[in-house]
Amino acid sequence: MVTALTFGDVKQAADRIAGRVRPVSVAPVDPGALGPESCQVWLALEFMQHTGSFKARGAVNFLLSHRETGTLPGVGVTIASGGNAGLACAWAAQQHRVHATVFLPETAPSVKVERLRGYGADVRLVGAEYAEAAAACAEFAASTGALASHAYDHPLIAAGAGTLLEEVRQQVADLDTVVVAVGGGGLFSGVAAAAEAHGVRVVAVEPGNCRALNAAVEAGQVVDVPVESIAADSLGARRVSEMALHAARRGDVRSVLVEDDAVVRARRALWDHRRLVVEHGAATALSALTSGVYVPGEDERVAVVLCGANTSPADL
Repeated sequence: MVTALTFGDVKQAADRIAGRVRPVSVAPVDPGALGPESCQVWLALEFMQHTGSFKARGAVNFLLSHRETGTLPGVGVTIASGGNAGLACAWAAQQHRVHATVFLPETAPSVKVERLRGYGADVRLVGAEYAEAAAACAEFAASTGALASHAYDHPLIAAGAGTLLEEVRQQVADLDTVVVAVGGGGLFSGVAAAAEAHGVRVVAVEPGNCRALNAAVEAGQVVDVPVESIAADSLGARRVSEMALHAARRGDVRSVLVEDDAVVRARRALWDHRRLVVEHGAATALSALTSGVYVPGEDERVAVVLCGANTSPADL
């Protein structure tokens, strides 16, 4: 039985992390610039969050909740991730004087390794693939008693991510729709829980070759999918969480797919129109509008979450 994430979980997370993360900034888009002229679009600039992605919200919520309940061990927290989740975990641990051990494959870019060490993390390089690093992380947690965190598949992580929708709604009155990119489903699950409580539609966007949520909805159960997309570095989960599939069956949720070339064009459009450089994963959300895969109704009020910017501008 999957424990459904609730709006109460998101509200509790919002209270817990208040003042510890950066409130999301929201910017209106000129009519027709990044979508149809008939609707009103706002960009939620969550890539300006600590560590460059929304992941900081869930990481802080996770640590503080365990501290409150007395379940945060002295040996600290551990996670397997060379991406945004690892950076967020290491940053949150540093902020709250908790030891973090982060497992990465030996192929991880040196820039990420150094940034993690800059946050004070104990970095362990294991194996050639993420699966090997994840196995080593699980073994470490079992043998040392370290608290195992997760990139997306945990209620506290997802609830923390969902807090950004509450901040968006405070700035965009009568919001109709929120558009989010989906990888493993942490951001989507949290946002969907908050959105359902307010009658806000959620458009869940995935690359056609990274369609873990879309495939799960189609199959009626979580399934493994192949991962091959320009946005795979941040959206390349082989399977979505059960929590995300449950969320997709509730409220007003649309699952849509976009092509890689549409993602590239959306990322470039953000630079051309706003001088913003985001990850391909973040541009995936916007590409649903710019490609016409999702067409808002007349005067529909739409917020697009730009969730991360840990990328290089060199390939714009």
